[in-house]
Amino acid sequence: MVDQLSLFPDSAMPETTADRGNYIVDVFSAGKFCDESARQALEKRYTPILEVTEKFDRRSVSYQRSKKDVLHSWLKYKEGFSADLVNILLDDMGAVPGDTVMDPFMGSGTTALVCQLRGINSIGYDILPISKVSIDAKANVMHYNIPELEAMIAEFAQLDLPEGYAKATPYITITDTAYPAFNEKYIQFATEWIDQSLFSNAAKNLFRLCVINSLERCSYTSKSGQYLSWDSRSKKVFEANAQRERAGRKLLPQHHCRKVIENVHDAVLEELRHVLSDIRTIQSSSNIEGTASIDFRQNSVLFELPQVGSNSLKGVITSPPYCNRYDYTRTYALELVYLGIGEEAIKEMRQALLSCTVESKPKIEALRDYYQIIGAEDRFDSIIDTIRQNEAFREILLALEKRKENGDLNNDGIIRMVDGYFTELAFVYAELFRVCRPGAMVAFVNDNVRYGGEVIPVDFLSTSFAEQFGFIPQKVYCLKQQKGNSSQQMKKYGRVALRKSVTIWVKPVDAN
Repeated sequence: MVDQLSLFPDSAMPETTADRGNYIVDVFSAGKFCDESARQALEKRYTPILEVTEKFDRRSVSYQRSKKDVLHSWLKYKEGFSADLVNILLDDMGAVPGDTVMDPFMGSGTTALVCQLRGINSIGYDILPISKVSIDAKANVMHYNIPELEAMIAEFAQLDLPEGYAKATPYITITDTAYPAFNEKYIQFATEWIDQSLFSNAAKNLFRLCVINSLERCSYTSKSGQYLSWDSRSKKVFEANAQRERAGRKLLPQHHCRKVIENVHDAVLEELRHVLSDIRTIQSSSNIEGTASIDFRQNSVLFELPQVGSNSLKGVITSPPYCNRYDYTRTYALELVYLGIGEEAIKEMRQALLSCTVESKPKIEALRDYYQIIGAEDRFDSIIDTIRQNEAFREILLALEKRKENGDLNNDGIIRMVDGYFTELAFVYAELFRVCRPGAMVAFVNDNVRYGGEVIPVDFLSTSFAEQFGFIPQKVYCLKQQKGNSSQQMKKYGRVALRKSVTIWVKPVDAN
């Protein structure tokens, strides 16, 4: 049996056993409307390894703690986690220079960049092109030519929009009129300038990242859950209210995404100066433990991981998209359009992402075809059989069907989303067991959710899948700050504990 792991030294461990009861779900199905026995069995099975901790919080498992950090602040990626959390987990798994750690859902690249600064190799995947821009820019931190960057910044500082310039940055339907008139022209002008310049590709990519990191605060939009939230000063809201007024309907409320919509030239210039300061700091640092490789593929983990060699990873640190209906192709629409992604390509990208929206379509046949192509049909069949044996998963899907029949789901696509989400993640868990070395540690950050009065214990359900595939569950670290219940769910079904957790699994040292 592997020794129990801990993120923290024994002397620093918080005394949390007494509080643990507040994080256990007593009733999974509101009003006992559906069978919940399998979920109760999971709760009983994994409660002994549940640990409520104050040593890290919502800022640790989100971008908040890194938003002012050197290097990691270059992209405001709200769905990411902090460098502090990655460092803690790397220490806990005993990763050393020369090891390889994976992040299957790489996002802004925090895991990879922390590994690089510690001399640890990394491998990871993400479908969004924003990730490639971010990771390429950050991974090059030790190799930038500082005089070149100074020259680029000096030239950009003097770059004025020509009088009579008529072009504008492209739009798609959901980003139409997202910028004030000057900004929509200047973004396009600056893009043409950097593309036509003689600066190196590395410098150009860094410039694009600075633009990406400026777009939201220079627009009438803000990232808000499943969608973009629109400022009432925008043309879009103004025209919508004019139509509502003519139709005698209630006007959209006054809402400002931010006090000031920034001038994009000034915002990008500020970002450029900020990253140059970070580059100077890092290049002059004596604490970097040599060089390490970052193997990043802009593709779905579902179609990359099956080809990774067995027993090759020291560990895994990741946070997949949550099962919360958030659509990253909408919330990051400004950034995607800036990178040249059009309407149809974005729709295709939406379907390629892990199934976490009600629009997601099943990927199981595509996976079946892929495993046949790579000659791994038996592996596919084995994974599918294991998924079907998970009683809690079957119970959840049956409960959601019953809620649908009762009219409790506000969108029938929720069932397809939940089915696809856990089926796809189960494939990831199965392949991770294969590619991890014996003794390797896997850490997943995720949120529990509730739909139609049915609680889905994402942390314990995922842990049960991991255990089915051979991992030993070690810890489920639960944040003291619970995830909030939606007002609609609370009004109809009451409040329940919804944990935000870091699950820790280990591959047995005697595994093949």
